[in-house]
Amino acid sequence: MLDDVDRRILRLLQADPAQPVPELASATGMTAARVTRRLDRLRADGVLMPSQAVIDWRALGFTVEVSLRVTLDKTVPRAFDDFLSAARQVRAVIEIQTFLGRVDVRLSLIARDLPDYQRIYREEILTLPHIADIEALMTVARLKYDESLPL
Repeated sequence: MLDDVDRRILRLLQADPAQPVPELASATGMTAARVTRRLDRLRADGVLMPSQAVIDWRALGFTVEVSLRVTLDKTVPRAFDDFLSAARQVRAVIEIQTFLGRVDVRLSLIARDLPDYQRIYREEILTLPHIADIEALMTVARLKYDESLPL
């Protein structure tokens, strides 16, 4: 599906996503038009996702990150759907993942400080429907965060 030129373009973009097409063309030894066609194809094939603004929430004063592992009451037929629908409405939740196994859902949430987290937990998380068990894991340090692929 990907040839060596595609991989090279993707590696260059991972290193510097804001790199303009003329620089990509120069680095790959191709014309800007050919690079543009390849980028368009990579986007059309779903390999290259649309650009988005990535905001560092720590720079905005959020100092607490918590991972909540939630087990749902599986005796309720719509427990998953009801829970996920309600969890999407909690503004502090920045990521929702579902799993197979004892833990059904992981919520990642951010808060300004511990009192803010406690308020969110009591007023918004504990009121979510069909929770059978919940475990909170507070992030102490992020040792590695890298979304680049080994191309």
